[in-house]
Amino acid sequence: LVAYMYRGGFARFSHTRYSSDPADIANNFVHLTNVAIQKTAENYDARSGGKKDLRSLKLLLATRHGMAAVDRVFLAIERVIVRSLIAVQHVMIADKHCFELYGYDVLIDDQLKPWLIEVNASPSLSANTKEDYQLKCDMLNDTLDIVDVESKLRGDERSVGGFDLVYDGGVVEPDPQDCPWSTRLGTAVERRKDAEPPAEGAAA
Repeated sequence: LVAYMYRGGFARFSHTRYSSDPADIANNFVHLTNVAIQKTAENYDARSGGKKDLRSLKLLLATRHGMAAVDRVFLAIERVIVRSLIAVQHVMIADKHCFELYGYDVLIDDQLKPWLIEVNASPSLSANTKEDYQLKCDMLNDTLDIVDVESKLRGDERSVGGFDLVYDGGVVEPDPQDCPWSTRLGTAVERRKDAEPPAEGAAA
């Protein structure tokens, strides 16, 4: 089993403050963050789509709980994902010429404990915001780079685009010289900018 995890992602939020009051149990705007439901709320923000990118969420949580605590919860999310893959690897396609792309839904409770909600074998790649569209396009581009149809990779890469190797017959941890945290999940993706075209009349 070889698994890469994408650093990016997004968190969904409701447009109504959460309440555990039994009187609010039927209020879908409180308990469900699905876009199909939230977009009908009076105060729906179409620009954000009720989403916050994973890096922004990580920084927000760090300001409230400290970076050490946030590092622990993001590592816990990574471990949940890896363990879920290990649990089903015997029924996954065991062919080096095949790959699968999964989408994970994880809930973080008020104690910063992650709970696995579901795993999508065919995650939705539709987008309702510009940022969401860019995230998914970059992720798909990096996925194809890992597949490496053109044989451009050496084969020992620990990172490809926004993907980081997290399991290769065993857990793969970030190189402490390159990453001071326990996981790269939620960190920025540094991309090379395409070289600017030569000025008109300049020698190529």
